[in-house]
Amino acid sequence: MRILYLDLDALNPKHLSCYGYCRPTSPTIDALAARGVRCTNVYASDAPCLPSRTAFYSGRHGIHTGVVGHSGTAADPKPQGRSRGFKDWFTEQGLATRLTRAGYHTAMISPFGDRHSAHHFYAGFREIHNTGKSGGEVAFEVQPVVERWLDQNAADDHWYLHINYWDIHTPYRTPLDYGDPMEGQPLPAFFTDEVVERHMKRYGPHSAMDLGMYGDDNPERFPRTVDRIDSMAKLRKWIDAYDTAIHYVDTQVKAILDRLESAGVLDDTLIVVSADHGENQGVLGIYGEHATADEGTCNIPMIVAGPGVKAGVVDEGLHYNLDFAPTLMDMLGQESCPVWDGQSYAATLTEGTDTGRDDLVVSQCCHVCQRSVRFGDWIYIRTYHDGLHPFPQEMLFNLEDDPYEQDNVAETNPELCREGAWRLSRWHDAQMQKMVLNATDVVDPLWTVMREGGPEHAGTRGSLQGHWGGLQPYLDRLEATGRADGAAALRERHPEYLEV
Repeated sequence: MRILYLDLDALNPKHLSCYGYCRPTSPTIDALAARGVRCTNVYASDAPCLPSRTAFYSGRHGIHTGVVGHSGTAADPKPQGRSRGFKDWFTEQGLATRLTRAGYHTAMISPFGDRHSAHHFYAGFREIHNTGKSGGEVAFEVQPVVERWLDQNAADDHWYLHINYWDIHTPYRTPLDYGDPMEGQPLPAFFTDEVVERHMKRYGPHSAMDLGMYGDDNPERFPRTVDRIDSMAKLRKWIDAYDTAIHYVDTQVKAILDRLESAGVLDDTLIVVSADHGENQGVLGIYGEHATADEGTCNIPMIVAGPGVKAGVVDEGLHYNLDFAPTLMDMLGQESCPVWDGQSYAATLTEGTDTGRDDLVVSQCCHVCQRSVRFGDWIYIRTYHDGLHPFPQEMLFNLEDDPYEQDNVAETNPELCREGAWRLSRWHDAQMQKMVLNATDVVDPLWTVMREGGPEHAGTRGSLQGHWGGLQPYLDRLEATGRADGAAALRERHPEYLEV
């Protein structure tokens, strides 16, 4: 069997037609979903990019690997210490090595290890193609590498190929000559003039008035984007840009499938469509960013089709992205790795049976420091560092009634908050107990991030300090754009930033 893993960076499943989106963004992916299994509740255990992909290929939560951030100590794996042999855990116990030992040739087309100096991301792969622009690649630059690889290898048996596309990640840069496939398509009913007006008053990185994180976006360089969302027309252009990027990548997926069919191996190829994280488009009032431990950021697509996979199944069970490693080993008749944190859902893929978990705990330490619990219709979000957003310590959202997370009902549902806190505490205790047995320290890296000044993109060091010159320029911007209340709130909540 051949295995193709399509890693579509920053793809929010709720913007795919097959997940119920109101726009025709993904005809090729929709067809794949129809002949396979579409999972609706798969979540990145650790978000965003670097922590998520580390968890995926290591099979372990960030609390164990140590990789939960984008800078500082928590952007590097924990030292293995005396137990490290000639090769480290990432190589010896990672998914790629396990596939190699099962007789698969493992190949990757991605610049990601270079983008984040995350060389452990490549561990176990036998063939690596760095497409050279550190995530700035457009699909037409990636596709020739993909085509050459398939022309040379598609007919061979027992290969695993990871392909990374970046176009869905901000900034949205689909070539203008691709046209406007979303022109005239309706926006989701959530977006109204009232929503735009409310979001214009909000503060925080990547809010409607700060699409460039702490300032305007750059529509001169990226003409599909806008400087800020202060009207329905600009909102439409922004959402159109994101959805067009999805449509553009969908056409690349079609080209790959056509090539596999021409090689006569399409029916013998297991095809997986997923992402490292989603993208908040109005969720929590954030646009074009994956900055929180919530539904918008952590819920990811997971579509599997091919040999042995039951067709037309919609799986609503709760799964982590790191559950894929033991799932794949199970499907190949191989043993799982004892240190993996994942739980196989192979029976869901092959038989359609429910193998979901009771709850999930997801983490984010790059833009904010949060851990959240997904259970039932609820997500309970606990904030340790607000990332300069107006987030209280506890938030609770009913995702069935409020998928855009606009109405925090924590105060009126204390019993559910207590349940969320209990589930979080139970998870944390279990991870720390596992750490005692398998790690060289007993350090929760979330607190390492806090000790080192907070998350990379909103801490007292990192990009806020180095690129933006600290918090004061942003406070000045808030006051100049009619959000003086936000500036006052940040001064009160973060006086330490003004002392840096």
